[in-house]
Amino acid sequence: MYDSIIIGAGMSGLAAGIRLAHFGQRVCMLERHYAVGGLNSYYRLGRRNYDVGLHAVTNYRPKGDKRGPLARLLRQLRFAWEDFGLAPQVGSRIAFPGVTLDFNNDPALLEAEIAKSFPREIDNFRRLQTEILDYGGIETPKARSSARDIVGQTIHDPLLVEMLFCPIMLYGSASERDMEFGQFSILFRSIFQEGLARPISGIRMILKKLVQRFKLLGGELRLRAGVQRITVEGGEVREIVLDDGSALAARKILSSAGWCETMRLCEMPAVVEPIESGQLSFIESVSTLNVEPRELGYKQTMVFFNDSERFDWQRPSDLADVRSGVVCSPNNFCYDSATAAGEGTMRLTARANFIRWNSLPEEEYRREKQHWYERMVASAVRFIPDFRPHVVDVDVFTPKTIRRFTGHDNGAVYGTPKKHYDGTTPLKNLFICGTDQGLVGIIGALISGITMANRHLLARE
Repeated sequence: MYDSIIIGAGMSGLAAGIRLAHFGQRVCMLERHYAVGGLNSYYRLGRRNYDVGLHAVTNYRPKGDKRGPLARLLRQLRFAWEDFGLAPQVGSRIAFPGVTLDFNNDPALLEAEIAKSFPREIDNFRRLQTEILDYGGIETPKARSSARDIVGQTIHDPLLVEMLFCPIMLYGSASERDMEFGQFSILFRSIFQEGLARPISGIRMILKKLVQRFKLLGGELRLRAGVQRITVEGGEVREIVLDDGSALAARKILSSAGWCETMRLCEMPAVVEPIESGQLSFIESVSTLNVEPRELGYKQTMVFFNDSERFDWQRPSDLADVRSGVVCSPNNFCYDSATAAGEGTMRLTARANFIRWNSLPEEEYRREKQHWYERMVASAVRFIPDFRPHVVDVDVFTPKTIRRFTGHDNGAVYGTPKKHYDGTTPLKNLFICGTDQGLVGIIGALISGITMANRHLLARE
């Protein structure tokens, strides 16, 4: 009998495991795959390592700053600032036809850009920032309100509204067309008021340190240990049955597998409110270049682009929708060493349709990956320098890849639209953390695991 069992060794599960083990709990963490990390994992293809899903870490604060989620999680997990090895962004851009807004980790730059391009809206934008800083938190009634309604009441230029929503939705909205104001506020602060950074050695270094700390504290990590079902008795989890037929029991269970995915494992469908699975997924390409992107004139860390005045955030009817997307160069962060970023790299991300990709026969699937890579790059180079003549290697992954790494229905990167901010379920000893608890991104996932462990698994009964 364990004190706690954690389903899923992603960022939130690892953070929760460290927190629980630190306080002497006997913790077992179950991971279906051969590697930890979930969406924020990595793989090796040929002689190159590829991060899955990592553009940048949000919520960045410089060393010594005691504010914000990053400082909090470092304290809670007993890590030093240097352990994550974060390099801040050089600077990023929102690009729409005929207008751009640059921003970096200093909020004053975005203010100045808005004052220049939307002078009539600068006071409204400042009021919006104040409202976001002052709002009561993701568990208040206002958090569930429409972000478009609230932002639209403050900022009156529809183009500026769309430009602000573009990076925020691309970086964390599980809902189509709109999002809850609580989610909007969290992401606004994490991107525009705190900032972006990248671990110098990629996501592998952070994952390695998290696993090492968990094991050092006595935690047990089981890889290739998928959960077949969760048996229920008397309104609580009785045991967890693994794919190999073995069973484990614990006083409390914490799942980072997602709400729909976790409830499906439980033998209690009649008492669980049906919740729609998420629909929003991505196709992403990683192009290796024979030069660094800045040598071609690409100086930004990230470019969030959209080719019309309206940002269309919904699942595409085709295999992908390349009218909008994200371009990121891992080279363009403020590294101490000029060679820290490695080879020249450009990452491109666009919305994609899991159902369409999943229905393709294998040979057609490979052809379509190449076809949509070419279309995605052709769309992006309308807003950035054309890097195609310098490509020496390419890898592309689709919603099927995301489904394989995360287990999320439809390869939904940000999970189900309906979040469960308190982390509770209909079973008194089963809780959730991670994306469907309501916090997204690497820092958000770590904070989710810490918060749910503190609130539900460490709290006295």
